[in-house]
Amino acid sequence: MNIILVGCGKVGDALAHKLTREGHNLTVIDTNAEKIQNMTEKLDIMGVLGNGSSIAVLEEAGLEEADVFIAVTGSDELNLLCCMFAKKAGQCRAVARVRNPLYSKELEFIRQQLGISTIINPELATAREISRLLRFPAANKIDTFADGKVRLIKFKLEDAHGVDEMPLKDIPGRMGCDVLICAVERGHEVIIPDGEFILKNEDMVTVLATQEKANEFFKKLGLPITPAKNAMIVGGGDIGFYLAKELLHHHIQVRMIEKDIKRCEELAELLPEATVLHGDATDRQFLLTEGLQMADAFVSLTDLDEENIMLAMFAKKQGVLTTATKINRLEFDDIIEELDIGSVVYPKYIICDFIVQHIRALQNESGSNVKTLYQILDDRVEALEFTVHQESKVTNVPLAELSLKPNQLICCITRGEQVIIPRGSDTIQVGDTVIVVTLAQGLQDLTDILAD
Repeated sequence: MNIILVGCGKVGDALAHKLTREGHNLTVIDTNAEKIQNMTEKLDIMGVLGNGSSIAVLEEAGLEEADVFIAVTGSDELNLLCCMFAKKAGQCRAVARVRNPLYSKELEFIRQQLGISTIINPELATAREISRLLRFPAANKIDTFADGKVRLIKFKLEDAHGVDEMPLKDIPGRMGCDVLICAVERGHEVIIPDGEFILKNEDMVTVLATQEKANEFFKKLGLPITPAKNAMIVGGGDIGFYLAKELLHHHIQVRMIEKDIKRCEELAELLPEATVLHGDATDRQFLLTEGLQMADAFVSLTDLDEENIMLAMFAKKQGVLTTATKINRLEFDDIIEELDIGSVVYPKYIICDFIVQHIRALQNESGSNVKTLYQILDDRVEALEFTVHQESKVTNVPLAELSLKPNQLICCITRGEQVIIPRGSDTIQVGDTVIVVTLAQGLQDLTDILAD
């Protein structure tokens, strides 16, 4: 597809890498000549220097031939203006990043009035992901499918769990739980396992299940399933605000620490049910005095990655069971994943995954298109949810008779309210949604999993 991307900041850079890997023809627009040059040289793409809200600049970028227009500059208003002009002057789908909480209740109205295809708020999406983690403390990462009915949960196997050297095929019988282990990270290797695969302690395991079955499974492993009752949040920015609202909605007590006194006053007014504290979270005595050791969960959301990592490590040392850390820079994610700091959340990955998912769905609006997409285990594995709109080579055939490409696993079928962990005799029907986990990149249609 022909895609125009406005904004060459960190999000734009990460998104450009993903879109070029997907095989799209990409043109980037920015007012910074150095950023344009760096990106075009690295990725061999087209670049246009100028303001993305200028019709002349948009025409130079090839708006008439564009299929998708994406605006991810640092200004919400500029993103919306760019998308509005793109819709008026071209025939493309428009995607805008909008972050300001003031717009959060009006996003659907704005989208409809301006004719924008979709609006993504990465801060709100990040807050919701952290909220899910705090409500299921055994998990390092949780992704949801099938409108929330199915969850993909990542956790680390320890000796105490009692499944060391156990084949996967024995898990349902031994545990009495209908769950599916669909990906395993062992050292630097990522595996899509079959039934003969042997689990080992220290494996990083991704399991697919409904929330109810996940609770049963984790309880059998001796892992905690009780949601946090209280949380300490460091950082009162947009993510902190959204997160506090989410947690309070789920009856979780919130103590929020913020350095800026004016922001503290704003938060105290916006979040009357939360306890807002003015102070420096890097002062260890302040944290201890304000009850860090009594917290069920600790979330570090400052603007400094190093500070977030340090605070999470300190909270772990003080015995806090559940920690979540926001990381902005993507360059050292492989190193950060090895640290014992609990769950790590990358807002830039969240927005990139959302936009890539949206574009894949646009590429195939008939047949079985992508409904949900997550890139997991350091982006080496994709978990996709396909909606089956019409009959094809994969429908009405027992799964055991389908010839799949290597490293493809059909993990779940949802049929109305029914959630099916599939067996060989199950079939895919029109109207189903199907979840696939794969080591391949760029699947656009469910039939792409077939070997022939």
